[in-house]
Amino acid sequence: MTEIISVKNVSKIYDILKKEQGLIGSIKTLASRKYERKTAVDNITFSIYEGDFIGFIGPNGAGKTTTIKMLSGIIHPSSGDIKVMGFTPKKLQNAFKKQFAITMGQKNQLWWDIPALDSFHLLKEIYEIPDEDFKNILEELTKLLDVKHILNVSLRNLSLGERMKMEI
Repeated sequence: MTEIISVKNVSKIYDILKKEQGLIGSIKTLASRKYERKTAVDNITFSIYEGDFIGFIGPNGAGKTTTIKMLSGIIHPSSGDIKVMGFTPKKLQNAFKKQFAITMGQKNQLWWDIPALDSFHLLKEIYEIPDEDFKNILEELTKLLDVKHILNVSLRNLSLGERMKMEI
């Protein structure tokens, strides 16, 4: 099987500014900054192969979102090595960005005031997706998610579940 994602000894550590409360605390912070180190991801290693279907499960603060953001190149690891489809995500190469998509939380990729299908066509042009690929992916996903009947409905008129399916 082909390895799609390789994560080796990856950590992400943040330096968080510690500040005393109140106005006096803010003034003290201007003169003398103190930082606390926060380990968000601690030396993880894993591989994902073509055809694998995975999920990240864990409590708040376990590093799930941080790991996904590092896989996408949104943030950079403090240490370790990440490869996604042969690319190093933190380089954010155009060829990588055209192959990788991510949907997180309530940060919508689609436009609220137009039908999802119109958003899909705009994104197709932005990411320079070939017509045949676009047609095949759209057909496969609309069938899989059973959303063909709502492709031309304005996003604002869809239920949360329907909007989430469209974001996929």
